[in-house]
Amino acid sequence: MAKEPCEGCGQSVRIAGGIANLWSFEGDRTEGLTLELSDGSEFFLCYDCIEQLPDDPSEADVAALE
Repeated sequence: MAKEPCEGCGQSVRIAGGIANLWSFEGDRTEGLTLELSDGSEFFLCYDCIEQLPDDPSEADVAALE
């Protein structure tokens, strides 16, 4: 399972899938998502940070998480 840092809090986040899980039937779960915001910016965020964002987030809202 791969890991990537959350761009909001910096926490290391598990990413399920990929070659490491090709033959595995384990219930591995991803702990974050890449969000594309309406202003065109993209961020990989953990679920905890995503929950803290307003309904129509901007780049400034993500920067405020740090």
